[in-house]
Amino acid sequence: MTLAPEIIKQLADQKAAGLPQVWEAPIPIIRDLTQGRVAFAGTPEPIHAVTNRFIPGPTADLPIRIYRPNEDRNAPALVFFHGGGWVLNFLDIYDAALHRLANQSGSVIISVNYQKAPEHPFPAPFDDCYATLLWVKSHAQELGIDPDRVGVGGDSAGGNLAAAVAIKARDEAVSLRYQLLVYPCVDRDFTTKSYIECATDFGLTTQAMQWFWDQYLQGSHHDKNPYAAPMRADSLAGVAPSIVITAQYDPLVSDSENYCAKLEKDGAEVIYREFPGMIHGFFANVAATPSSHLALDFAAGEIASKTKGA
Repeated sequence: MTLAPEIIKQLADQKAAGLPQVWEAPIPIIRDLTQGRVAFAGTPEPIHAVTNRFIPGPTADLPIRIYRPNEDRNAPALVFFHGGGWVLNFLDIYDAALHRLANQSGSVIISVNYQKAPEHPFPAPFDDCYATLLWVKSHAQELGIDPDRVGVGGDSAGGNLAAAVAIKARDEAVSLRYQLLVYPCVDRDFTTKSYIECATDFGLTTQAMQWFWDQYLQGSHHDKNPYAAPMRADSLAGVAPSIVITAQYDPLVSDSENYCAKLEKDGAEVIYREFPGMIHGFFANVAATPSSHLALDFAAGEIASKTKGA
């Protein structure tokens, strides 16, 4: 399928705006420019309750936002890590998407604003995310959730963090029902098919991903650490079942395809769905494309299936 018409318009509007690429301006300016994404992401639908609070992290208190779809005090839960190349974005950008995902899945969603690179490079964002999972499970009664029906998820860099957290949870015998990986970046290899074929002209670029990885890892000494690059894990056997969502025109498609192949080879459960005509970022852009609703509802259905019962 060719690019969806609404995505063609989105890309044309972005080009006409003439905004700098991430490597072309100081990081504070690039971060300021992301403020405009809140309106673009859509208006949140009604939900039972949203709560903001802080929790203790390994090196700083972490802001979290809790989306509760109903009054169930023994609900399943999703710990969500947002995207943005480990450098950008914040909780508000994901409000509309997470309202819908919580409502459709019946899960309480706990989204965390982890510390960002380059000020806080690996392992700080990863450590924040893993600590959030442990905090959620240990505060299950307070949160009104079932600690045995918890999953992790995220998109892009958040998908990287979710995959890495799932590996560490496997390593430390922390139970997880599933991992939701939305176009995750799982390896620092820019020679893959999609990094070459979708290098430019589709929003996220290969050069931008190289820059993001540089900010996060700050050198090559972490390239083979599976908590930084999950594709480098010796084995993915025993990790939580995976729900993997991709966009057809995304430099990161090959990352997901390769990761799914490794999951299957290692005997891990995986469900994969690519959304045609879409580009990186569509999942959370509820106002931009109807495919966002389709992807959120697909994810929600799989989450509901994996969290049924005790």
